[in-house]
Amino acid sequence: KCSDPCELTPTFRENIQDILPGLPDQDDYFLLKWLRARCFDLQKSEAMIRKHVQFRKLMDAEHVQEWQAPEVIQKYMAGGTCGFDLDGSPIWYEMIGHLDAKGLLFSATKQDFIKRKFQDCERTRGTCSEQTQKLGRKIETVTIICDAEGLGLKHLWKPGIDMYGELISLLEDNYPESLKRIFIIKAPRLFPVAFNLVKHLLSEDTRKKMVVLGANWKEILHNHIDPSEIPVHYGGTRTDPDGDPKCQSMLCYGGDVPRKYFVCDQVKQQYEHSVAVNRGSSQQLEYEILSPGCVLRWQFVSEGADIGFGIYLKTKAGLRQHAGEMTEVCPTRRCNAHLVPEDGSLTCTDAGTYVLRFDNTYSYIHSKKVNYTVEILLPDKKSEEQIQHSDDRTKELKINHA
Repeated sequence: KCSDPCELTPTFRENIQDILPGLPDQDDYFLLKWLRARCFDLQKSEAMIRKHVQFRKLMDAEHVQEWQAPEVIQKYMAGGTCGFDLDGSPIWYEMIGHLDAKGLLFSATKQDFIKRKFQDCERTRGTCSEQTQKLGRKIETVTIICDAEGLGLKHLWKPGIDMYGELISLLEDNYPESLKRIFIIKAPRLFPVAFNLVKHLLSEDTRKKMVVLGANWKEILHNHIDPSEIPVHYGGTRTDPDGDPKCQSMLCYGGDVPRKYFVCDQVKQQYEHSVAVNRGSSQQLEYEILSPGCVLRWQFVSEGADIGFGIYLKTKAGLRQHAGEMTEVCPTRRCNAHLVPEDGSLTCTDAGTYVLRFDNTYSYIHSKKVNYTVEILLPDKKSEEQIQHSDDRTKELKINHA
């Protein structure tokens, strides 16, 4: 390692001479990104950039701009680039609350999503190069505005979270040191739980660049971006040429994917446990929730026939209780989990012991086997505190205004 990056670059360049032609840029600015990403460790930086070259070959980087994503991705993969911040860096909008992950995964392949994200990244990198030429100074980073409005329990669907995690890993591994900052706006109470599921994929440097904004998010954005560069929908003055305040010629707002695009009705999953539910009986799974705000997430399939499923909250700790003795949280209903996997989430508003009950009392002939995965999702404390602080600040402003 070396404390002076300028001394290290020639050595690094010499070590990767054989792959330089496969890189999109070869100047010192570009190579320093990989060194900074691995704290100027030559060996780790070289391994990282060599993997990137292999990834570019896999994605057919030379022809990626000519590739046309499936129609469903073009219409419903939320996000896009619009405008520039005060330093001239492009702005990427990510509308996570408008994303129908289940509908998209039922309608296209994982490879399609990865290639589309790679295409977006390459286009944004190209925009940075154009800005560099236009402004006469190096533009290397991107500002991200993450709109979390509409984020709900359906977005905690495990295959969707896993897919989103893969896309985050793609960015971290192949576009190091390319992020200026991430502004998270309109974050609901559920955001800390969702963030906790993916934050382990983010580098410490990326996490430091994330900030959750409160009710005054428009004012803060204006400190970094001229209003003329922000769509009217997000508090600026910019519109499409036809007057569209959402600038939908540049930004895709996602939405629910119509079933006509579906090519399957399930995603293959691995289940951690299995339980036998005898005929005329039930099985109870207990989960201790220590504090309100945690989320229970479940997925299960049954073998052979349907199975009843309900959720209850125990009224007496340490004792087994029948369904009628507990507080009903989600009424028991019969699920065709032998045909389509069942999944769902529940925000636990109270602490206590929650019981997930598989009910086969209605069947006097068939026993059932259920394969399942149940998780307790905890909120990220830092983002939870940021949201609480924003809420408190908003209440204070309202009181002062009154």
